[in-house]
Amino acid sequence: MTPKRPARHYEYVDNGPAIYVDSFATIRREADLGGIPTDAEKLAVRMIHGSGQVDLAKDLVVHPQMVAASRAALEAGAPILCDATMVATGVTRARLPRDNDVICLLNDERVPGLAREWATTRTAAAVSLWEPHLEGALVAIGNAPTALFHLLEMILDGGPRPAAIVGCPVGFIGAAESKEALIDFDTTHGIDIPFVTVRGRRGGSAMTSSALNALAQEKE
Repeated sequence: MTPKRPARHYEYVDNGPAIYVDSFATIRREADLGGIPTDAEKLAVRMIHGSGQVDLAKDLVVHPQMVAASRAALEAGAPILCDATMVATGVTRARLPRDNDVICLLNDERVPGLAREWATTRTAAAVSLWEPHLEGALVAIGNAPTALFHLLEMILDGGPRPAAIVGCPVGFIGAAESKEALIDFDTTHGIDIPFVTVRGRRGGSAMTSSALNALAQEKE
């Protein structure tokens, strides 16, 4: 059966490339990007696009080496470690410079047992399974604050250090606090790892995968 397009009842733009271009132009026109590092403007624009909120710019915190460190890691073939399958699914593979592995271990069979043993979330438990891949990787946490806290605790215990962290967990319990811990990590513990995050409760998989897509390639 050949589908039939319905009659046009609304006036709207339905040209895909035009929507794409106009969306980014609208963001640049409406968002205040003055506080964003110059090389991170496209990162900020994509994160705003992924959230639909131009006021996100005022809450973004971008380490001055975030873009350079992430791109260097990906160009070297580093994997992307994701806390949630929705984050991993949102990565546009065609943008990755070295066909980089995108890894999410949330459904690993070991996770439920570790979560029970440690009395923590499955997402946090899965972070410990990143250890063989973690050194020099690009980390993306867009769901669970417990995952970000767990990652920072692993690093404090002497674990491998990623090249950079996209830390945008979302929610009402622990999300804002985990992101403040990331922002203060160097000041408090003397461990300087490039990162991008958004203060407060906002975050999520779409925002996080949008950040990854911006970091993967310069082209907007």
